[in-house]
Amino acid sequence: MATLTRLSAHTSHRPNPDRDIVIIGGGHNGLVCAAYLAKAGLKVTVLERRDVVGGAAVTEEFHPGFRNSVASYTVSLLNPKVIADLDLHGHGLEIVERKIGNFLPLEDGYLLAGDGLTADQVRKFSATDAEQLAEYSDRLEVVADTLRALVLETPPNLSDGGWLGAIPELLKAANLGGRLGSMSITARRDLLDLFSKSAGDWLDGWFESDAIKALFGFDSIVGNFASPYTPGSAYVLLHHLFGEVNGKKGAWGHAIGGMGAITQAMARCCEARGVEIRTGCTVEEVLVVDGGAGTVVLGSGETLSARAVVSNLNPKLLFGSLIDPAALPADFNERIRHYKCGSGTFRMNLALDRLPDFTALPGPGDHLTAGIIMAPSLAYMEQAYADARRQGWSNEPIIEMLIPSTLDPTLAPDGQHVASLFCQHVAPELSGGRDWDDHRDEVAKVMINAVDKWAPGFANSVLGYQALTPKDLERTFGLVGGDIFHGALSLDQLFSARPVLGHADHRCPIKNLYQCGAGTHPGGGVTGAPGHNAAREILKDFGKRMG
Repeated sequence: MATLTRLSAHTSHRPNPDRDIVIIGGGHNGLVCAAYLAKAGLKVTVLERRDVVGGAAVTEEFHPGFRNSVASYTVSLLNPKVIADLDLHGHGLEIVERKIGNFLPLEDGYLLAGDGLTADQVRKFSATDAEQLAEYSDRLEVVADTLRALVLETPPNLSDGGWLGAIPELLKAANLGGRLGSMSITARRDLLDLFSKSAGDWLDGWFESDAIKALFGFDSIVGNFASPYTPGSAYVLLHHLFGEVNGKKGAWGHAIGGMGAITQAMARCCEARGVEIRTGCTVEEVLVVDGGAGTVVLGSGETLSARAVVSNLNPKLLFGSLIDPAALPADFNERIRHYKCGSGTFRMNLALDRLPDFTALPGPGDHLTAGIIMAPSLAYMEQAYADARRQGWSNEPIIEMLIPSTLDPTLAPDGQHVASLFCQHVAPELSGGRDWDDHRDEVAKVMINAVDKWAPGFANSVLGYQALTPKDLERTFGLVGGDIFHGALSLDQLFSARPVLGHADHRCPIKNLYQCGAGTHPGGGVTGAPGHNAAREILKDFGKRMG
């Protein structure tokens, strides 16, 4: 990640670059992009501000003897083509599936979701809903499959390049139109609903019981500071269905060794292909000379020259902090200023002396390997959002807890465990001049006590914790406003409009400057897709093919 230092203009650059590519930011997309470029024969240097590569996908010791995926925390969206092309399994990556997908504790019972479980579990609450499940899943999967096929494609890009430049984009649009046109009328109507409706309205049209709507509706507010009844939240639900684990669509899993195992495998692939990876390197400026980028200035004063510069940063960081605004078109600057970031995420890592014991389903069991969702209804989620908007956080928050040490005992001492709490909703910025640094521990106790309501004694089992507010997520990992997606997944910031209409092809208004991060299509999550897609476009410009 790069620093947020404001930059000045420079007027010179080195005519003979030392390398082909400099990539700013050693998060997973930066590493993926580097691996593909290096395989094609380019000389690549990756610069990472922190002392470890991986961005938000890292494993760190947060309490003596306890290690965890401290930011991103679970695996599904990592693209299978990226896994294969980078031979991540050959470089040490192992992913295991949860034994049960999800566990939803309730005051009057519980709901488990997973292979061969969900329909019978839903039948406890509604026979009608149980019968609806198969059709719901089938219709949703049709839409998900169509969009999944677009994940590794560059969107049609509206530009001012004249008819000659527009021809490739027209062909892309025709290809997209053909795919959508091959969908049934039912699927096309579902697609429209999922892009325009709220998750709540979508789910209310399918189901009657609170439990199943809460289970599915949770995905619509993950990293999304919104009510499940906010228009457009249905797409966020859909976005989380694009993944798979070990060939199983829609499954969620755990990387043995934590999420850092993914990025360490990527780094090993990069090094094997000759990529230079430099950590502890703060980038302070990208020099723009004669309308083109080619040199970056480090905090140490060192300059590095390259034929092209690639940014893995949030677009607001790249264009708001590393580029002289005078080098960019005024309208582009305005659009970037209004690019929406900020999610309602408060992230915690906990060291536990024992497993939690849930009132709804007491004792140990496979349910403790699941994503444990503590939010019993859509109404509860909507109230949590309203409370956070009013006071900065909800005293009855939405929490998903994972206990990865149930699947990977290397993360904690024998007989003890680590837990990830992914907490919604908190305001990205507090009102009234309040600072998140002054309220971190206060809100952490709110989150721990919220779990304790479902699993009495949980608070007493906590040996120590790490709490990351939206402000912490921004300054540590470059997630502006705590936004885990590098920009809201709203209709005005998707596909050809991500990050800005006219620049969806990873190219920037400045020559030889590209973006490869989650602020480009297809957006957030540990997917590797933006890095893959950016590499393909860069290689086209270098006259090379992607292997």
